[in-house]
Amino acid sequence: MSPPLSTQRLLTIPFAIPACWTPEQALAVVELLDDLRELIWAHYGMQLIDEVREQHVPTRSDRLDTPHP
Repeated sequence: MSPPLSTQRLLTIPFAIPACWTPEQALAVVELLDDLRELIWAHYGMQLIDEVREQHVPTRSDRLDTPHP
């Protein structure tokens, strides 16, 4: 039995973008990515907004280091 996902190292697969795509092939990939982005936002929109907000909230030390006008 494999360990729980939370303890597994995330596996990545590096890939290169071919330099020999036709413009039509490149456009097809861009359209695929646009469709994928749209589907992800439709499903996870509010969670993504919350995550982005959390990542951009200054920490307490950041607020203390910032001089006030």
